[in-house]
Amino acid sequence: MSNPLRTRVAMLASAAALAISPLALSHLDEDEFHQSYRQSYFALLGANFGPIGAMVKGEMPWNQEQMQEFADDLAAVSTLNILRGFPEGSEQGTTRAQPEIWENLNDFASKFDDLTAAAETLQSTVAGGDRGAIAQQVGAVGQACKACHDEYKSDNYLY
Repeated sequence: MSNPLRTRVAMLASAAALAISPLALSHLDEDEFHQSYRQSYFALLGANFGPIGAMVKGEMPWNQEQMQEFADDLAAVSTLNILRGFPEGSEQGTTRAQPEIWENLNDFASKFDDLTAAAETLQSTVAGGDRGAIAQQVGAVGQACKACHDEYKSDNYLY
């Protein structure tokens, strides 16, 4: 990469980081810390998975290097302990978390394990560079997300 191009890429990456930072920080509410923690976590998952899906669907130009960076970050974020964001009593407040989470915490945790495994597989699949295999694994990550959403996420905020 030439020096002017490297400078431009660095500037764009810095601008993107600054633009995305408020999204994560905007969820921090000390009155509802656990709900904020969860929402920030999911915002980071989406910020990394969204561009991957967009590249696979052709909605965004395919860039293998960026794809790898997003896959690496998605895998890293998926390993964070999201369960600490779901202690007893945090089912109230600004949340779309269904009460069934606290009734079925082991199943809920298992679904996050599935997401972590799918994200790690996506990371290694992206490294292989096979677009067909990448698209298939993007589908597997999407299914891991959907499995949790179907049972444990409300369409609207609960109060």
